Amino acid sequence: MQKTLTLPFYQRQAKARTLLVALVVLLVVTMLLAVGLGAVQIRPMQIVAILLEPLGITLQSDHTQQQANVLTAIRLPRVLLGVLVGAALAVSGAGMQGLFRNPLADPGLLGVSSGAAFAAVLVIMFGNLVPLLNGVWLLPVAAFAGGLFVTLLVYGIATKSGRTDIATMLLAGVAINALAGAATGLLIFVADDNELRDITFWSLGSLGGVTWKTLTAATPFLLLALLLIPRLAKPLNAFLLGEAEAGHLGVSVQRVKLGLVFLTAVAVGAAVSVSGIIGFVGLIIPHLVRLVIGPDHRYVLPGSMLLGASFLVLADLFARLVVIPAELPLGVVTSLVGGPFFLWQLLQRRRESET
Repeated sequence: MQKTLTLPFYQRQAKARTLLVALVVLLVVTMLLAVGLGAVQIRPMQIVAILLEPLGITLQSDHTQQQANVLTAIRLPRVLLGVLVGAALAVSGAGMQGLFRNPLADPGLLGVSSGAAFAAVLVIMFGNLVPLLNGVWLLPVAAFAGGLFVTLLVYGIATKSGRTDIATMLLAGVAINALAGAATGLLIFVADDNELRDITFWSLGSLGGVTWKTLTAATPFLLLALLLIPRLAKPLNAFLLGEAEAGHLGVSVQRVKLGLVFLTAVAVGAAVSVSGIIGFVGLIIPHLVRLVIGPDHRYVLPGSMLLGASFLVLADLFARLVVIPAELPLGVVTSLVGGPFFLWQLLQRRRESET
């Protein structure tokens, strides 16, 4: 009897681990494609030879200096940032879905993206009025600070007597999103043509123009979330039973909520600050992983990280290649994929409720 009960559990674990390995392979293949394809083609062996040269390892290769420059200065930092941003958005979405116990939840519910967008628009329009603060880092720093401030504001509204009400946090997020969106729309209304072009480019999302400095600045914040959110897998599994039940199981409910909300704000704020607003990654990727792997956050969180990274790198590759030499906005590509998927999920849920 015990064997028949435990066998499916181990089978599910084996399946989940196999899928994680497959996702690692997918990510490696995706990164090779992304750094190799484009106006300048670079074959896999040429990529390996170029990357090994700084280590003093010389392989026979017919690559040119142009290929080496394109790989090391343009494509490699862009792909690495795509991996980090995609993984951060996806794992944050998985965490939010676990916290709200709703597979259609999204990090944007906390107002991070709208707060970052409002701060970014302020900088684009009025940043030159403060010469001491003006500079290349003003926009990403302001976007990160705006997203973090709005998230903490939402959390503060939902917290009373040391307890955070999830429903209140959701409603506060909706209200703050609306207010920030209205304020952003008002600023856009009075913006001139040059400002409007910059605002539009940033709000549609892009990994173009990424440098090693950009990557270095964003990496600590993104890695912080990528390393710590998966450590909340067991508490999030307990949350599936309900907050009260999780508390009875020894989970510090309030600490988990605060930690997850803060890490989500850091991850999404850092991602938005360097890549603009990229929608649907935090919504569709965790939901897709959960459909395949199951509800266990020990596998959903790392699976979301890996698939989110692959998805964003592939989306960026498509954005680069489809209209060469121009580029599609990355947010447009993710929305073209995420919108139909989201509608399909809504229809599926309606059919399930009718049966």
